[in-house]
Amino acid sequence: MNELPSDIRIDTAIYWMCTARTTGELGIIIAKETIQYSMFELSIIGGNMKREIDKLPLPYREKIRPYFDIQIFGMYHRLLSMYRSGVFNRMNEPITDIDSFTRYCSMLKTGCYSNEDASGTDFFLGNPINTLFYYLMSGFAMFVLQEPGHPVGTPFPGGFIVEKRKNEFFCPIRDKEEDILFSICNFCPAKQMEGV
Repeated sequence: MNELPSDIRIDTAIYWMCTARTTGELGIIIAKETIQYSMFELSIIGGNMKREIDKLPLPYREKIRPYFDIQIFGMYHRLLSMYRSGVFNRMNEPITDIDSFTRYCSMLKTGCYSNEDASGTDFFLGNPINTLFYYLMSGFAMFVLQEPGHPVGTPFPGGFIVEKRKNEFFCPIRDKEEDILFSICNFCPAKQMEGV
């Protein structure tokens, strides 16, 4: 377990993220921050996720469960695989939406310390360091991979899902979260799905 106090850990992660200018640099920075999480911390995050998902009504709970796993731990494994194989060293393209990325970095600290109702995360993760993990995985998806924060196929109430059409992503809730200041939806590269 990382022995640094939460505020220093979060400040350090945000500082280094703000220095990134390419997707590869950002991938390396996020990977280095993520590697600091102990197996104990990851187990706590997984347990908190499971507890929060278990509160959702059936049958939605069982439909969404695998997508939350992909969103958090699928991204984690993908990140570490890319980092360990050196993929990020060859990713020299600039971060696509630098304005959105800058706003994302500016939001992180307050988002990590906000209560679960205002944080914009999909679950209450228990403490600021766990919430930082959520934001690191979301930042990796949105600004390194240029994918939606919620994976393609993620179901939402009403029968709508996150879709990929050719090279664009569409989400049924993309523009519906603007009043939640710390929601990843405000920074997501997906477009609002028409007619929803």
